[in-house]
Amino acid sequence: MKKILITSYDMEVGGVERSLASMLEHFDYDNHDVDLMLYRHQGDFLDLLSPKVNLLEEQPAYSTFRKTIQESLREGHYRIAMGRILAKIHTEYIRRIRKIPEPGYYQMQLMWKYVLPYLPKLQQEYDVAISYLWPHYFVADKVKAKLKIGWIHTDYLTIETDIQADFKMWSKFDYIIAVSEACKVSFLQKYGSLEEKVVVIENITSPDFIRIMANKEVENPNPMVDDPNFKLVTVGRLSYQKGFDLAVKALRSLKDKGYDKINWYIVGYGNDEAMLKEMIAEHHLEDSFILLGKQTNPYPYMSSCDLYVQPSRYEGKAVTVTEAKILGKPILITNYSTAPSQVTDGLDGSITELSVEGIVQGIERLYLNADLRQRLSGHCSRSDHSNTYELEKLYGLISEREEAVLSAI
Repeated sequence: MKKILITSYDMEVGGVERSLASMLEHFDYDNHDVDLMLYRHQGDFLDLLSPKVNLLEEQPAYSTFRKTIQESLREGHYRIAMGRILAKIHTEYIRRIRKIPEPGYYQMQLMWKYVLPYLPKLQQEYDVAISYLWPHYFVADKVKAKLKIGWIHTDYLTIETDIQADFKMWSKFDYIIAVSEACKVSFLQKYGSLEEKVVVIENITSPDFIRIMANKEVENPNPMVDDPNFKLVTVGRLSYQKGFDLAVKALRSLKDKGYDKINWYIVGYGNDEAMLKEMIAEHHLEDSFILLGKQTNPYPYMSSCDLYVQPSRYEGKAVTVTEAKILGKPILITNYSTAPSQVTDGLDGSITELSVEGIVQGIERLYLNADLRQRLSGHCSRSDHSNTYELEKLYGLISEREEAVLSAI
């Protein structure tokens, strides 16, 4: 029985968290004893965790990563709070010098750099330690394990990171898991010397679960049910990455072209909410660009749409796009660098230029062509989207390392 540790931040509503819950639901617990360490025990997806996984007690120092600096100070974590303040100041300086549009990843790296000396080590030793969400400093520096694995979920060419710090961190890992081939390729364009460590294991999906959840009633009345208009849906965190600002401008352009019977529903929450509300009001779209907020179960909304749209600037492999396929929806995604790994243009989805005009043209084309929508939808409905076999790759890595150790003795 292998002793395995898996770590992540929390179980808030998000694609990474859904993929983690799905992986844990299908894990081989007959041969693996799995501990899960969440830095903070919060999030609507906590209820999705398999009862077979052992959720470790929350550690106060690590829970600060999901709290405000003010909360950390009130709870007596003064050094950690100061480290976060320094990281914020340092990042703002870097942002201005380099004109970084999205400095969040850089700030997260610096936060770990400044607070790492004040974080406790985990006393338990493991056969395998898996860090599921970057940055992976906790598993790299605070966990004892014979085998260390780090997951990557995003397109690393599109984000600003301290490459030297990343190399130092990755040197402590045996394997790096990319969630798609395109995600691997983009990662290696930035970190080419790590090629021997990188393996592709796709996000585990559970089609039966998604279809069951899509048929459940939502907590609040679903406004899409009685909406006679052409309904677009996007699910995702309200952030720069997801391109919702482009979506607002695209819908305004569509309205100006005379497409008054199109409404766009957004399921999600995030730091850009206030900015998006201002944009929506500025473009007079209050009645047609509709923020539905955080939804534990986004699938009834996805199921109710006429077209699923992913207007992202970058993705590793968007879980929501796969979920839309499972629900048999026609799909439009922007041409972010890993887009071809998500859909085959014209077969199970449509890829459009990553710009406001590109989104407008993509939606217009599909709005006017019901036959194309039906063809894309039909291909998705006929395809088998289950992929629990992907976990065999992970088990293979674990066994491979054990055999290597034994042969060296």
